[in-house]
Amino acid sequence: MRSFRFIARAMVCAAVVLLWVGFSSGQQPGWQAGVAASRITPEAPLWMAGYAARDHAAEGTLHDLWVKALALEDAAGHRAVVVTSDLLGFPRQMYETICEQLEKDCGLRRSQVMLTASHTHCGPVIGRSLSDCYPLDDDQRRLIDRYSQALEKTVIATAKRALGELAPATFWAGGGRTPFAVNRRNYRSQELPPIDQRTEKLEGPSDHSVPVLAIRSPDGRLRAVVFGYACHNTTLADYQWCGDYAGFAQLELEQKHAGAAAMFYAGCGADQNPLPRRSVDLCRQYGQMLAAAVDEALAAPMRRLEPRLATAFAFVRLDFQPPPAEEELNALAAGSNYRARWARRLLGEIERGEPLARSYPYPVQVWRLGTEQLWIALGGEVVVDYPLILKEKFGAEAWVAGYANDVMAYIPSHRVWEEGGYEAGAFEVYGLPSSGWAEGVEERIVACVTRLVGQLGGDASRQEVGGGDSRR
Repeated sequence: MRSFRFIARAMVCAAVVLLWVGFSSGQQPGWQAGVAASRITPEAPLWMAGYAARDHAAEGTLHDLWVKALALEDAAGHRAVVVTSDLLGFPRQMYETICEQLEKDCGLRRSQVMLTASHTHCGPVIGRSLSDCYPLDDDQRRLIDRYSQALEKTVIATAKRALGELAPATFWAGGGRTPFAVNRRNYRSQELPPIDQRTEKLEGPSDHSVPVLAIRSPDGRLRAVVFGYACHNTTLADYQWCGDYAGFAQLELEQKHAGAAAMFYAGCGADQNPLPRRSVDLCRQYGQMLAAAVDEALAAPMRRLEPRLATAFAFVRLDFQPPPAEEELNALAAGSNYRARWARRLLGEIERGEPLARSYPYPVQVWRLGTEQLWIALGGEVVVDYPLILKEKFGAEAWVAGYANDVMAYIPSHRVWEEGGYEAGAFEVYGLPSSGWAEGVEERIVACVTRLVGQLGGDASRQEVGGGDSRR
């Protein structure tokens, strides 16, 4: 009995010593990160998304398409997942399905799931997104439905794999710059010389910053790099599956940093194009320029982010202008282009007595990494004015993603809304039952972002805010 008490006393003393050593060495809970990737290149010859002028399905593959997921967990155990994808964008129903399943399986609320897309125009049509744009037959619709259902499962499985790979990590924030984005409201494709031959400052606002998030293992090895850029992925317009310049950038970075995942999200580049364009050589060049900007950031001193994560989400109602009159729809329906298909579909809904929507529940998401790094994610095709406005308001180091969670239409600033033009709405392209947004889009979105940032203020490391979860 005496020897048993001696052994027990010795074990208690050893435990105390181990605890003291842990505290005295300054070890504290840190970030956990997990990364996973899945190939999503279609096997069947699906119709390609992004250009209404295409007249047949894909013909081959220039390089593979991918879905990638980064899972993160802070010192307090708060988790989130960001998904990047070589897709035009996630349609609303797919976003809803993915969020519902990840909440059921993993306990992640909507604010903790960020779905992003590269907005490549060389990826597949998915769901019913932009379905009026394409002259699809029944066979193509069946192929698209089958692929879309498989894609949903792949995104969910990839996110869950990333969560299952959580391991200690450090998070670092920085940024670079690259100048190939051009405001397409001021310039067309053939109006500009190659980028190395330009001598004059270009007109129109752009955002040439490249936000960079580096995830490293405790020994300093790069595990993943997440980066964005505010420019359409529209260098190419052929019939080959491809991630466009963002795909080439990711390939370049993964070749340079063996074992690391390169993850791209589209910034607010709805009115920005890579110019000039329309060749694989140019596409590869822009990808190399973007990869070089990321490498520049990785090589420079970066800000280490404390293991604190706060997430917030809200839907804000954006109103439509009044729906088109039946006389206008009947006139459009006589044609054969995408506007005619849009008009015929709306006329069918009216004939069946289905009410046309008068507003849209627009998704706004804000994350705070560490104590200061804001990551703002906005749905739809957002014009470049938004990051410029939000960075002036919240600091130049704020990151602003577009095409996030649900891509339903172009999102104009007040300036673009007043000027009009394609980026002011293009509702027929996305199938919405109106000719455009009512006034006040910018004011409502910026006010919602401001409210969410305010909710994450102070000691936000344990906060998860989901207010405004309304489908009005």
